Amino acid sequence: MQTGLLYNAVQTSGHLGRGTVAMSSPCNAACFPRVRRVAIFGGTHGNEMSGITLVNMWMKNGAEVQRNGVLTKPFITNPGAVEKCTRYIDTDLNRAFTPENLSTPSGDGLPYEVQRAKEINQLFGPKGSPDAYDVIFDLHNTTSNMGSTLILESSTDHFNLQMVHYIKKATAPESCAVLLNEHPQLRYATTRSVSKHPVGLEVGPQPQGVLRSNIFESMRMIVKHALDFIELFNSGVEFPTCTVEAFRVHERVDYPRDTNGNITAMVHPRLQDCDWEPLNPGDPMFQTFDGWSIPYAGDGPVYPAFINEAAYYEKQQAFVATRRETLAAAAIRLASE
Repeated sequence: MQTGLLYNAVQTSGHLGRGTVAMSSPCNAACFPRVRRVAIFGGTHGNEMSGITLVNMWMKNGAEVQRNGVLTKPFITNPGAVEKCTRYIDTDLNRAFTPENLSTPSGDGLPYEVQRAKEINQLFGPKGSPDAYDVIFDLHNTTSNMGSTLILESSTDHFNLQMVHYIKKATAPESCAVLLNEHPQLRYATTRSVSKHPVGLEVGPQPQGVLRSNIFESMRMIVKHALDFIELFNSGVEFPTCTVEAFRVHERVDYPRDTNGNITAMVHPRLQDCDWEPLNPGDPMFQTFDGWSIPYAGDGPVYPAFINEAAYYEKQQAFVATRRETLAAAAIRLASE
């Protein structure tokens, strides 16, 4: 197991993230309590096969995901959708963890995924409480050419920033992008948001309902590195200040449509499969069915992700436009017990 990585020192400020105890130290480190409970979710979407297969494997033999002093629980979140190999039964589970859903009384009339959200919140939460699991890794596949992508919900959760920095170093030279979904109007109530430190993992491209060995192994290794980081942290290793390159969600871009809501153009071939590459003003973005190009008309470059994602046609999204930035992570260490 790796016991040390090199980090760049930067000055940082801001909030320290949920579950943090701020303490003074010679290096002004943010102090977090010991990580005791970790969940690994698969099957939030029932046709994304890598996470489902890994979680089922670890439920039978979890030796490779166990770490000293940590309870690691692999868990299938949406068994009804997994059984039918469909994204969901009634509604998207990865959008269902709203305060309204979690507080509504249980009953036979609830959508299947809302009932599951309430059950998951009781098992791994309650969301926002001190009793919630410390970390949840939620495993997903995408049909887009995004490679391995870690998804964060906060730019000030320094524990997660340090963890993704460790993972990126450990997986080098292979690329592992970081998507920051912190936009107040574009955020959604994810399954992993039940935990104190939620981390999403998207790996692709992989078709829905298909299992590809290279995608499976990439996901497996990233989970291994994340658990190694947690074990190092719990053992007392201090992680110095560092920076993390991230792609912050800026807007969601829909396909061109007619007055009846029908799509009138496709993702342009020069944009297709070019996730994380710059899309500049004037670059072709869509192509009409009779061959005309529709250019991007923004005021500066963006970095598209989830380009032509199959699951997002129903969400009226052709891709998500992101902007590149560097996040500063405070030094972190284990809080005194």
